[in-house]
Amino acid sequence: MGWAIALHGGGGAIPLDYPAEHLQPRVESLHHSLRIGVEALKAGNSALDVVELVVRELENNPHFNAGRGSVLTCNGNVEMEASIMDGTTKKCGAVSGLKTVVNPISLARLVMEKTPHIYLGFDGAEAFAREQGVETVDSSYFVTQENIERLKQAKEANRTQLDYTEPTPKVPSSEKLIPHGDSQGTVGCVAVDNEGNLASATSTGGLVNKMVGRIGDSPIIGAGTYANNLCAVSATGKGEAIIRGTVARDVAALMEFKGLSLKDAAAYAVESTPKDTGGLVAVSATGEVAMPFNTLGMFRACATEDGYSEVGIWPSVKN
Repeated sequence: MGWAIALHGGGGAIPLDYPAEHLQPRVESLHHSLRIGVEALKAGNSALDVVELVVRELENNPHFNAGRGSVLTCNGNVEMEASIMDGTTKKCGAVSGLKTVVNPISLARLVMEKTPHIYLGFDGAEAFAREQGVETVDSSYFVTQENIERLKQAKEANRTQLDYTEPTPKVPSSEKLIPHGDSQGTVGCVAVDNEGNLASATSTGGLVNKMVGRIGDSPIIGAGTYANNLCAVSATGKGEAIIRGTVARDVAALMEFKGLSLKDAAAYAVESTPKDTGGLVAVSATGEVAMPFNTLGMFRACATEDGYSEVGIWPSVKN
């Protein structure tokens, strides 16, 4: 038994010619966040503390669709969501509809630890954040120029998200297409510590041009996030499909009731969803790691105590 960690920055239609100015900052952040997580595990921090720490780091990076870089709803605002789960106790917390909270994942943990509930949303979640004294800012902090442009392009294409596999005819050829940042930017982290404790955390801004009030899989326990005494899972991709497939819980269920290995269970859970749905990162209590996806690519990274590490985007390609 040993520690292990895996994290993702979202999966989706990530083309091989992904613009370098958008690609490089994300890859650098994966390396940086992985290093922070590894150092924390080596220092003896709990899996729960580590996944919160890493996701906070990713939320603070405007190049991912979470926290600072969250995409915009149809009315031009952010509605951020996140969840966290402790595999040892199965305690969990989730939040949705946040407009001012700098680190949604930390508010989700406070819901888990400071309330009798699991899930708080919108005005109630914002009020709880003020009550707990977590860092908040004016909502304009989250409205980046890139995401204003993403929303504009999505509205012009009359779609809830831009996909490189389909044409976007209403975007003038003189304008450079900005990567849509939807599922490609959702962030998550899973870890097992030296004591065998597991934890999972996921955070996102959702879909570009989504309806006000829409909730995806990231804050839903069993869909985008799950952890128990066998494994920890964080999913990314098309939220509605992941919710329908209860993807994160399925990995644990296949291990528990079918006796599958982590890699087989994770692969089966992803393969059971429609093609181009997304992917997941997972770790087991014995330090195994799995990072399957059925999309063109998935920003991902992992490391284990025995010295293995990987940072990748496309199948079998390390960066």
